[in-house]
Amino acid sequence: MASSGIDVPGSATADYVMHERDKEYDNGYKKEVHEEAQIPYDSDSLSQHAIRSDQTHRQLRPRHIQLIGIGGTIGTALYVQIGKGLLNGGPGSLFLAFTIWCTFILAVTNCMNEMVTYLPISSPFIRFAGRYVDEAFGVAAGYNFFVFEAALVPFEIVACNVIIQYWSDAVPVGGIIAIIIVMYAIINLFAVQWYGESEFWLALGKVLLIVGLIIFTFITMLGGNPIHDRFGFRYWKNPGAFSALYREGNLGRFLGFLQCLIQASFTIAGPDYVSMAAGEAENPRKVMPKAFNGVFYRLTAFFVLGSLAVGILVPHNDQTLKDAFVNGLPGAAASPYVVAMDRLKIVILPDIVNAMVLASAFSAGNSYVYCASRSLFGLALEGKAPKILTKCTKSGVPIYCVGVTLAIALLSFLQVSNNAAKVLSWFVSLVTASQLINFAVMAFTFIKWKNACDAQGFDRNLLPHKSFWQPFSAWYAFTGCTIMAFVGGYTVFIDDFWNVPDFLFSYLMIGVFPVIFVSWKLIKKTKWLKPHEVQLRTAEVDEIEEYTRNYVERPPKTRWHGYLDKIFSA
Repeated sequence: MASSGIDVPGSATADYVMHERDKEYDNGYKKEVHEEAQIPYDSDSLSQHAIRSDQTHRQLRPRHIQLIGIGGTIGTALYVQIGKGLLNGGPGSLFLAFTIWCTFILAVTNCMNEMVTYLPISSPFIRFAGRYVDEAFGVAAGYNFFVFEAALVPFEIVACNVIIQYWSDAVPVGGIIAIIIVMYAIINLFAVQWYGESEFWLALGKVLLIVGLIIFTFITMLGGNPIHDRFGFRYWKNPGAFSALYREGNLGRFLGFLQCLIQASFTIAGPDYVSMAAGEAENPRKVMPKAFNGVFYRLTAFFVLGSLAVGILVPHNDQTLKDAFVNGLPGAAASPYVVAMDRLKIVILPDIVNAMVLASAFSAGNSYVYCASRSLFGLALEGKAPKILTKCTKSGVPIYCVGVTLAIALLSFLQVSNNAAKVLSWFVSLVTASQLINFAVMAFTFIKWKNACDAQGFDRNLLPHKSFWQPFSAWYAFTGCTIMAFVGGYTVFIDDFWNVPDFLFSYLMIGVFPVIFVSWKLIKKTKWLKPHEVQLRTAEVDEIEEYTRNYVERPPKTRWHGYLDKIFSA
């Protein structure tokens, strides 16, 4: 079987998937594996349910993993909403905030790299939270991540609709929304390699777009534009690198920087998307370390250089940019890149950028459908969601999880009766804290993982990948992400900005997370695991080690695909 340039391996050796051994497990194979490896067999182990039920297929090649991580992160925020950060803090604050936040993303990536490479399973950081910390902690983390990803699907759908209206509003809002949801369903309900291949090309378009815009910035700032204006870093001097927000003087400039940092914490991600694909990656112990490192460095380049570029192209007091965000102009009219092109009298290119931004928004929504459905699937595997959600198609797609995610995407129809900008702000407010909670969970889980390794004499030097600067890196990530989760909605407490909806959307998930944790802990009487109680060696580790030993690399279908594999595996 082949589709979209991706072959499904024909041999049991090359295409080693868990579901092929269901009958063997039923006949006692699982117990035999434990006995042979001299591992204590715990009949209540969480891992048993996962091994027996995880029917996803390892069909994602290294280039798919790389581009899924990039594609899930680069959306409208990098091309359009970044302009709001420029208005709030100025080019200096924007660049500084994005640079600083990348260090937190590096710390989170560092934590996930070690754990996921050791045990690359579906929905890893969610299930690790339950196994290394507390079952209730994993449940809270799982539902938080699911809500986060699921809410981002309608966010990107609404963004797609707004971008399309840049050209024409002839097509009804509801019609565009329905078409996009159907397209997501078609892509995600078929075999995972369809998703991987489609996301690869869509994400590649995003990469080309941001690289092109950075090159555009360099050329135009040196005078390569229709009006031959060699403006350089002019706007960093006049009107200035730092803009005051809410208050005058240094306090106002700090608040402007803080607003840029909040935006960076919403915009920049990466490790969560890479980790979600671990259970369906080919030869994950070799591929995942490169994927984590590659995605981090590429994203850092895109976001840091992107934040620098917009500050070069447009002054932070540009009236067109202000009008776009205040009055909610359609499409990419709010993008500082499009504003800069208009200022420089460049034609045609704005339409091209708008089209590519549309593809980026669609791709991001596609990634969110994938990650939301896999996080719900992980909860179901662990018995934290209805068992029916573990049902997979013959091609390894958790069909009911995808269906639930697409049902939540119907919230995008709120745009039919509300202003698009208002609907977008609702979803942004809802998910910002959730993303920061996700990162804090990853970091704290690593802290507990390392404590368990130290207590049990588990030599981390023998792991497929050992992270650096630990546990400092984990504590740095946990502290920063936790603080930012509470700071994110600070504006409702100053001046006359207070209103109940903004407060609820900003802090809802911060309140829901402990409620889920405490409720599950009381109902199920779960235990906060001590370091010596954490089960580091499970039957799943034996499975992945056997898979790795027997793995035979699948050759690319064409020479062209081989070149792509080499480029994105570096």
